[in-house]
Amino acid sequence: MILDKETAQKTAKLLLQINAIKLQPQNPFTWASGWKSPIYCDNRIVLSFPEVRNYIKENLSKQIEELYGKPDIIAGVATGAIGIGALVADFLDLPFCYVRPDAKKHGRQNKVEGYLQEGQNVLIVEDLISTGKSSLLAVDAIREANANVMGMLAIFTYGFDVAEENFDSANVTLHTLSNYNSLIQLAEKSNYISSTDAKLLSKWRESPNTWSQ
Repeated sequence: MILDKETAQKTAKLLLQINAIKLQPQNPFTWASGWKSPIYCDNRIVLSFPEVRNYIKENLSKQIEELYGKPDIIAGVATGAIGIGALVADFLDLPFCYVRPDAKKHGRQNKVEGYLQEGQNVLIVEDLISTGKSSLLAVDAIREANANVMGMLAIFTYGFDVAEENFDSANVTLHTLSNYNSLIQLAEKSNYISSTDAKLLSKWRESPNTWSQ
């Protein structure tokens, strides 16, 4: 669920401006999964632009307080959300930890890096939601540590149906600053893409695993 239309449009605009999101319907990207995609999103680029990262940090922080009050700790999902998660925790003056996709192979073999106590209320910060599977591994790790997951807040989601199903099954609430529909609307309105390209992009969103140009 996006939080409000104005924030969704502004976030999409900033991500396009810094090329954190690239739209190439005529020259699709190939994802690691093998899917052909007219969009590529790398929100780690946000960290290199102070004005943009401050906007993202402040709006994520504002929404955390409005939706959840004050959690005990912020957890970032490795690796993409470690940076922005730490910035949010600092802005809110809260402790921070991050969650690995797998346990470390040596030492204490941690999944959760940082000081997380049993029973703490944890708000998870993510940079990007696709199917949700990798993001929900962080939820599993927090729950395995006997802490309480309040919810997850992310910068952007593709809005796949499978992601909504996965979050529902895991009983986790997800909110994002922006999403795919807001992005396409903004891109077409600002002439970043043509109406023909907008239709191609919308078609991909309906069935990304079978889409072809």
